[in-house]
Amino acid sequence: MAILLDLQKVSFQGFERAILEDLSLTVSTGDRIGVVGINGAGKSTLLRIVAGVLQPDGGVLRRPQTVQVGYLEQIPRLPDGTVREALGSDWRVDAALDRLGMLGSVDSQIKHLSGGQLKRVALAQLFASDYDVLIMDEPTNHLDLGAIQWLEQQIKNFKGAVVLVSHDRFLLDQVTTRMLEVDRGKTFVHAGGYSQLLEAQAEREEQAENAERIRKNLARHELAWLRRGVKARSTKPQARIDAAERLLNTRKEAAAREGSMEFAVEAPRLGTMVIKAHQTHFAYPNSAPLLKEVNLELGPGDRIGVVGPNGAGKSTFISVLAQRLEPTAGTVKHGPTVVTAFFDQEGGNFDLEKTVQELVAGPQGVPDSPANLAIMKSFWFTGALTKTKAKDLSGGEKRRLQLLLALNQRPNVLFLDEPTNDLDLETIRLIEEFLRMWTGTLVVVSHDRTFLSRTTDRLLEVHPDGSLRDIRGGIDAWIARSMGVGVVDSAAERSSSNEGGGVSKSKQLRETQKEVSRLERKRETLTTKIADSSDRAEQSRLGAELAQVLIDLAKAEETWLQLAD
Repeated sequence: MAILLDLQKVSFQGFERAILEDLSLTVSTGDRIGVVGINGAGKSTLLRIVAGVLQPDGGVLRRPQTVQVGYLEQIPRLPDGTVREALGSDWRVDAALDRLGMLGSVDSQIKHLSGGQLKRVALAQLFASDYDVLIMDEPTNHLDLGAIQWLEQQIKNFKGAVVLVSHDRFLLDQVTTRMLEVDRGKTFVHAGGYSQLLEAQAEREEQAENAERIRKNLARHELAWLRRGVKARSTKPQARIDAAERLLNTRKEAAAREGSMEFAVEAPRLGTMVIKAHQTHFAYPNSAPLLKEVNLELGPGDRIGVVGPNGAGKSTFISVLAQRLEPTAGTVKHGPTVVTAFFDQEGGNFDLEKTVQELVAGPQGVPDSPANLAIMKSFWFTGALTKTKAKDLSGGEKRRLQLLLALNQRPNVLFLDEPTNDLDLETIRLIEEFLRMWTGTLVVVSHDRTFLSRTTDRLLEVHPDGSLRDIRGGIDAWIARSMGVGVVDSAAERSSSNEGGGVSKSKQLRETQKEVSRLERKRETLTTKIADSSDRAEQSRLGAELAQVLIDLAKAEETWLQLAD
């Protein structure tokens, strides 16, 4: 196992704080190192130093002269000209472009490519070149699930070493041999993938709490002993008493972010009919149809995931459902109680010249009102950040602001288009927790398999021919099918029905799963309310309601097991 890169006591100073302190890391052949940390922690800075494009303020980076390093930035930069001119005519280039859905764009100008197309072209160039080390910053952004699976396989087959920043937990668990966590300048290296990282984090936090408890106890005992003997032992210096008091009053290091992302869980009540699409078609002018004969009905509490290859029309599909686009044929109807919010992948259409607090308050609100300050704090916009113009926010901060503004509309139907792009893992996990408790209807386009698994209970696939298919078994079945394992016959599934009835078993299973998810959210909401209440009468009422929910949940789970058998 050859050493390819060696970092010793590397440090880098930002404007207000140290971004990296005394980082030592050895990268050898076969290493697959995943880098994680909250937005702004210094992950991209670390990659730039490892790639040799940024000089550290201290320490040393050693790299043998023969070692070639390839670096994929978050926003790739390629030379002007066509894709073919930029990448050349190598068979490996064509194979990668074909697998990434870009072979038909080899004559396109680089400057005319979208962000997602640019990322795919840059990935093709990276894996078609002879590098010893690959450095990749958020390589899965803008990729569809098929392309991500290709990327996983490329990383696994690569003979050198890989260092990557990613928020894709499934990818990290599949490919990494070590995880490097960046936290307020400090770095922690853990063996294994993302699952092992979480275990190590929990253990570290527990050890820190135990150490803090021991430190406080020692300080209390020292102070008590000093005070008891201060009169009898007049030679005891006051300085020792002062030192003990300072130790006792010293607070442990503050968290990188204070508190957790919190928002009102309850959505305005929905009627039985939420959204209904009937024989819906859509095509842009002078273009082939992106949607054909779409028939879909969404009810209250539905959790829909939308997948499909890039360019198939996923974003168009949910824009039509949200009535942001008018169908070219057919109808899309919303129920009378529907209040929608749309989280698009372009970063929102808010005024970049306005500050965070101005955007949250809106044209009629008071920017620094207690209510608005509380809302901003719940999304980690505090201090100077509240008065920062949107244009000066980081990519992750803009996405967080976009989500805040969407939820501030108090919707009961939420459309999310690639919501995990540019967000760190901590924020993604908290959004998942919010959505798990939220009572409204959710439609989400995402390439994040873990996110889909945790937030949706029904999966729809948009095909390039404009058709829409239900994927039985959800995201796991979709992955298996895309790999050629256990292919689902959607037509057979749609035509199957139970004895003596016309309702398909798959629909019954889907409806039962939705009911289980609804009751689980209700259980969590009631449990939280009981814990927060100090009124015994209210606790008793909520307890009775919780008991009935638990009975209903047990029945629904039993029904689900029978249908799934």
